[in-house]
Amino acid sequence: DKVVALNFGRKIAEGTPAQVRQHPDVIQAYLGSAA
Repeated sequence: DKVVALNFGRKIAEGTPAQVRQHPDVIQAYLGSAA
């Protein structure tokens, strides 16, 4: 399987679901950062 993650229409990661879940840009865009 292949997944593409977008942030405001811009591709920020592409790969397997496991790779995309661990990508720093995906974590920042979808979960934010610690305060």
